[in-house]
Amino acid sequence: LPTGWSELNVNSTTTPYYTGSGNPQPAYKFDVSGDMLTIDFTTPPGNLTYDIKANTANSAQYSSSFKVEESADGNTWTTLHNHSSMSITAYTPTTDVPLSTTRHIRFNLVTKASGNVGLDNVTIAAGVSTAALMAIKQGATPILNGGTYTLGSPLSTLLSTTFTIQNLGTVGALNISTATLSGPAVTDYSVASFPATVAASSTGNLVVNFTPSTGGTRDAILTIANNDATANPYIIKLNGIGGNLASEPTAQATNLTFSAVKSYRLSATFTAASPAADGYLVLRRTGAAITDFPTDGVVYKRGDMIGSSKVVYSSSSKSFAPNEIVANTQYYFSVYAYNGVGTFRNYLISSPLSGSVTTSGSMQAPSYYSGISVSNSSFVTDLHAKINPHTLQFYSSYGPLLASTYYTRDTTNDQRVITCVYSGLNQVYTEPWDWTTYDFSREHTYCHSWMPTVGLLPDNSSLPEYNDYHLLTPTNQTNVNAVRSNYPLGKVVTPTYTYLGCKKGLNAAGKAVFEPRDCDKGDAARCMLYECIAYTGVSYSGPAGTPGCTWGGSWSLPSNISNSIQYAQDQNILKLWNTQDPPDNFEIGRNDLIDSLQGNRNPFIDHPEYVCSIDFSNMTYLATPNCTNTGVTEIQNQDAISFAPNPSNGNFIVNYTASKNKKVSIKLYDMVGRVVYSNTMDVSIGINSNEINVLSLNKGIYTVEIVSETEKQTQKLVIQ
Repeated sequence: LPTGWSELNVNSTTTPYYTGSGNPQPAYKFDVSGDMLTIDFTTPPGNLTYDIKANTANSAQYSSSFKVEESADGNTWTTLHNHSSMSITAYTPTTDVPLSTTRHIRFNLVTKASGNVGLDNVTIAAGVSTAALMAIKQGATPILNGGTYTLGSPLSTLLSTTFTIQNLGTVGALNISTATLSGPAVTDYSVASFPATVAASSTGNLVVNFTPSTGGTRDAILTIANNDATANPYIIKLNGIGGNLASEPTAQATNLTFSAVKSYRLSATFTAASPAADGYLVLRRTGAAITDFPTDGVVYKRGDMIGSSKVVYSSSSKSFAPNEIVANTQYYFSVYAYNGVGTFRNYLISSPLSGSVTTSGSMQAPSYYSGISVSNSSFVTDLHAKINPHTLQFYSSYGPLLASTYYTRDTTNDQRVITCVYSGLNQVYTEPWDWTTYDFSREHTYCHSWMPTVGLLPDNSSLPEYNDYHLLTPTNQTNVNAVRSNYPLGKVVTPTYTYLGCKKGLNAAGKAVFEPRDCDKGDAARCMLYECIAYTGVSYSGPAGTPGCTWGGSWSLPSNISNSIQYAQDQNILKLWNTQDPPDNFEIGRNDLIDSLQGNRNPFIDHPEYVCSIDFSNMTYLATPNCTNTGVTEIQNQDAISFAPNPSNGNFIVNYTASKNKKVSIKLYDMVGRVVYSNTMDVSIGINSNEINVLSLNKGIYTVEIVSETEKQTQKLVIQ
């Protein structure tokens, strides 16, 4: 934001910079009741101009109360323009005329009804005054009436500071009658000189001396009496520092409370320290309580690391909503009070306010899959009907709703990073996120050109299957997405191209395929197979009179991709990857977040075993489940694990093929992350079998964790 602009972003998990629209994009977006954008300035304003639009899928006009407000002192606000309705089709140029006494303007989403409000091209013209008009600078930095200026000096050492008084009036002289000091450390200050008169369009100097008598914070208030009708008196808060640091806070914040805890986000609030502190630094860590602490004199930014802890927040506000939240994870937080700005910052590191919270497991409603059974011959049609139709979200909104919120992580110096899912490339950026600038794309894992509806319309990008967030993932465009093109996914045996964790080349059959990095293989498989089940059987008709534009039927994996790729996407490799790379906490949270946006789920994340009962080459039901190596995961040291049967009734055999003698621990976790079974077994080289009986457990999906001294493996177990 420009100097003098500030924001109150109520839901800090969503970026206020909106690449989905603008004039041109990005615009600034208001999407939660209470979101505000405030502009402070020092002189009378001229006209305020801006472009505004309601971004909503509703055809009716936007019914929220969106106000433009003005204030002379930043405390009392009056309405300048109440936008109770606005255009939803185009950005509307708007002009408002503030009062000459106004020094603050804010855009305020008072009440949200739907969608969001986009704001762009905001300009405040400079007003013209013939009467005396006072403004003050220190060096090149303007100081607002009521603003704060920080200065520091060694103990008992005189520091003289010169403030430039400007008369911006074009005719009348600015008369200054007094310049007085008050406040808790007033005896450390004196006014050395000030001009009695400043001619029109001219300047004069006011000099303040500061000699700190003790170390720490030494505050005072400078009050300048003058004949400017809009700024009499003109007040500057002097934040003096004796020595190197501000005074350390004497108390920490209290009452850390977590709310809206989901599998993909959480919020937190706390009570301010008493006596009050200037601000608060929040650290986060997973896996263990925080033992790190900040260093005095250092200003940390969101994303900076302190030891093994990450800074998630540094501000005077008493609430935060961190990035990088996934399912089934315990997060530890510590809040440190501080005083001072810049190199004067002083942290209270003893007894910080601390707390922890564990995010939910899958937020799938218990009855979501009621009536869905792999034992029913109607399984394919039942599963399709469960997840389609659903609420359409826009392809252009994928960035602000998912990519730059859920996929983004904080990194040093208040930057963000998004990872290409196929290759592992980490793209560091400064907000706002922009696809073109950073050479990223919204990858259709099930290729756009494979969709049976391509050609149905001049552009099928308005159809749900193109916009479906369960299908879309962020990838680098030039080195990854363009290379993948519309080739099938598969196991590369003879590479012809590699880029970080992904590769392209020939598979065992000599066919050209694209292989994503290992940790994305199961994710990619479930994205692709979701598209098949979500849209199979959906019928469309093109514009009246357009030949060949009626389509309906199977949405299977293509058997003949194109003239140059005359072979199929192999479903067996996708089913294998689905088993080898089961849904992790990130994917579980992503599924829940998309469910909150679209109102449907990817069933293969909730039930990976479902893929075994579908023939994705023709979208027919398999009465006898068929998966390649289902339940078996190969690892580098040749150890392998299998469960039989899977699904089971709670009584099953674990077969562990070991490369050496070792001790292995086995734990079962339910969907909310609770340990429901724990045991150990000694294994020797070769195949080892161990019977497990958990007949008392409820039906559902469980995660089996098997840990030895050399590796950890997790797999899904289904109890029916």
